[in-house]
Parts: sequence; C-alpha cells; structure tokens
Amino acid sequence: QVQLVESGGGLVQAGGSLRLSCAASGRTSSSYNMAWFRQAPGKEREFVAAISCCGGLGTYYVDSVKGRFTISRDNAKNTVPLQMNSLTPEDTAVYYCAAGPPIYCSDYGCYATMKYDYWGQGTQVTVSS
Repeated sequence: QVQLVESGGGLVQAGGSLRLSCAASGRTSSSYNMAWFRQAPGKEREFVAAISCCGGLGTYYVDSVKGRFTISRDNAKNTVPLQMNSLTPEDTAVYYCAAGPPIYCSDYGCYATMKYDYWGQGTQVTVSS
C-alpha cells in the first residue's frame, strides 16, 4: 500500500510555471505506474500525464499539455514531480496524484483508463489571466 501527498500548487499568472510534487510513503513509487489527473470546477476528472514503472520510463500526456508539462520520477526522494510551464487559465484545477498497478502499458489509452488504486488529496492550481 502507498500513501500519496501532493504539494506545490498555488496561484500563478498566465504564462508562468509551477512544479507540483507527489510524495509517496509506505511503498516506493517506483513500484507503481504513476499519473497526474486534474479536475476543474463543474468538469469531470481528466487524465493529465503518466510515467510508467515497467518496461522503461515512458511518459504519456493529454494533448492539451504536451510540450508544456513534464512528468518525472525522483526515486531518491520517492516523489513524482510534474513541471508545468506556459500555464493558461484553462489549466486551473485541483491536481491529483495517483498510483496504478505495476503492469506494462505501451500506449496513452492504457494509462488514461487504468484503474488507479491510490490517490492523493489534491492540490489547487489557479492560473489568472
């Protein structure tokens, strides 16, 4: 079992950057496929990015954040950062970290629809125009 805690959210102007962090405890995050989701007010939760645990550190992104967001692993700190650049008001949401089963996936769809077993409490990101 793993516990996840997100941090790094806040208020930023459009065009700015934020670095979110997902700290794992209980088990190492490298044992799981890890992902970031977000949920804006009145909208459904949306897959943002994932990084694989198996078969290489592949990364996968929703089209709207490609080229702006980067997901990575810091195994020494047992964290999964999400670097967000060139933020827009459309990125405003609560961002959640999630851990999924250690299965091999080779495409975006697999990570976006995976049943993630563990979730953090979320961190608010607000981008002002």
